[in-house]
Amino acid sequence: MDLAPPSRPLDVVALGNAIVDVLALVDDAAVERLGLPKGSMSLVDAAESERVMAGVGPDALQVAGGSAANTLAGVASLGGTAAYVARVADDTLGRFFAEDLRATGVEFSPGELVPEPSTGRCLVLVTPDGERVMRTYLGASTTLGPDHVDEALIARASVLYLEGYLWDVPAARDAVRRAIALARRPSPGGPGTVVALSLSDPYCVERHRGDFVELVEQVDLLFGNEAEVTMLWGAATLDEAVAAARSSGVVGAFTRGAAGAVVAGATDTIAVPAWPVDPVVDTTGAGDLFAAGFLYGLTHGASLEGCARLGGLAAAEVIGHLGARPLVPLRELAEGSSLLV
Repeated sequence: MDLAPPSRPLDVVALGNAIVDVLALVDDAAVERLGLPKGSMSLVDAAESERVMAGVGPDALQVAGGSAANTLAGVASLGGTAAYVARVADDTLGRFFAEDLRATGVEFSPGELVPEPSTGRCLVLVTPDGERVMRTYLGASTTLGPDHVDEALIARASVLYLEGYLWDVPAARDAVRRAIALARRPSPGGPGTVVALSLSDPYCVERHRGDFVELVEQVDLLFGNEAEVTMLWGAATLDEAVAAARSSGVVGAFTRGAAGAVVAGATDTIAVPAWPVDPVVDTTGAGDLFAAGFLYGLTHGASLEGCARLGGLAAAEVIGHLGARPLVPLRELAEGSSLLV
C-alpha cells in the first residue's frame, strides 16, 4: 500500500486506553520509600494504584492522558483533525477525561459510559533527572471491544493509529483486529486507510513480542524507540532493526532520544537530529508527540524527512515541561520553524 494516505475528513482516528494521568515531581527519596525502581513502568490493580497515589501528595497535576490520546492532542495542536475510540466510566475521572480531550479539539464519543470499573489512571512520578516511574491502572479501558469500533468512523480517517498497550487486554485485541480489517477495505476510487502502530514501551514488546511480529505484517507505518524495535526483531543494533523493518515491508519511524530519529523507508534510511531542549523536565509523552508530528506531516503532504522533523519538534516541546500534552500551540512552533508545507 502507498504510504501517502487519501484526503479524508479526519486526518487520524486512534484506538487506545483512556487514562487520566496524575503527574507529580518527586525526589529520589520518595521513589525509594514507595519501593519503585526508577524508570520502571507496570500495570497495577486498583489497590496498588491507591497505595502509590497516597504517597504522591496533593500537588499532583491531573490531565487526560493515555498514549494514543496524547498523540491525537498533538495532531489537533498542529491544526489537524482527529477522533478517539476508547472507554471511560461514569465517574468524575471519566467525565474529566472526555471534557479535557474534547477541549483539545479531538472528537470523542465513548457511547454508553461504563458503570464499573472506574476510569483508568496512570500515576507518573518524575524525578529531578527527568526520569519517570509509571504505574497504570487500566480500569474501564479494559471494556473496549470490537463492537465499539465504528465502521463509518474508520472510513472517515486517512490514518488508523493503534496503541500497542491495547494488546494487554484480549477484548481490545479483537477491537484492533476489527479496526485493521475495516481500514484495509479499499474506498471507491482510492486506497484504504493507512494503518499505523505504536509499540508503546519495551515492557509491552517483551510481553507480546511474537504477536507484535505478526501484527506488523498488517501495518504500514511502525513507531517505536530504539529499545522497542531492537527487542521486537531480536536485533543487536538499530541498523539490524532497520533492515528487519525494510524486509517486513513496513515504514519505520524510530526514535533515539537525544540522538534524534531515523525513518526506514522502502529503499533508504533518513536520519533526523533531535531538537535541542534545555532543560529536559519530563520525558513522558515524547514518543506520543513524535508520532503526532509525524502523522500530521504524513496527512498534509510532507516528505518522510519532513514528517520526522515535525515529530522531533513536537517531542521537544513536551519534554521541556511536566505533562504529556503541549503547552504551546504546536502549529505556531511549526510555522516559526518553517516546517509546514
